[in-house]
Amino acid sequence: MTDTRSDSPATLLIVPGLRDHVAQHWQTLLAQRRPDAVSLAPLGRDNLALAPRIDALEAAVAAAPGPVVLVAHSGGCVLVAHWAARSTRVHRVRGALLATPPSFDRPLPAGYPTLEGLDAAGWLPVPRAPLPFRTLVAASRNDALGEFGAVTALAQDWGSALEDLGAVGHLNPASGYGPWPMALPLIGRLLR
Repeated sequence: MTDTRSDSPATLLIVPGLRDHVAQHWQTLLAQRRPDAVSLAPLGRDNLALAPRIDALEAAVAAAPGPVVLVAHSGGCVLVAHWAARSTRVHRVRGALLATPPSFDRPLPAGYPTLEGLDAAGWLPVPRAPLPFRTLVAASRNDALGEFGAVTALAQDWGSALEDLGAVGHLNPASGYGPWPMALPLIGRLLR
């Protein structure tokens, strides 16, 4: 991706959610196809601590040779909001694609972190202030982790454009997604 405001290339910075490494996840596949992509290492659900994730995102933005485009999924979207509220490097972000953010302020299905666990790890409250860079929230109509109306309200609070993806579940391998071809066109639209 080229920064249209300068000749500096933009790094695609992949921000995973609370999962472990998943070889067939659309973010993993996108990073493998793009030489301009850098991925944050997933820390998994066994290590819910938010602070190390914020530190890793801050370090990755600082290490990028130029501007970055954040490509976040699930809990990674909430991580981006927490990071943006604390970082002095938000000016380096050209935009962020925030795919299927969860509703961390509501109980999640069985097998996912509890509200108490998320709170203890620093995730709550979820930041709701407008994000200081362009954002596009890609929302699913049938995501068990993020009810469409709640995600739409979150996108509005963040000042994000909203892309209604239809019924795509949580946009992960369990929902039938390995590759997600729509990611690159949405990034392109975000940056126009």
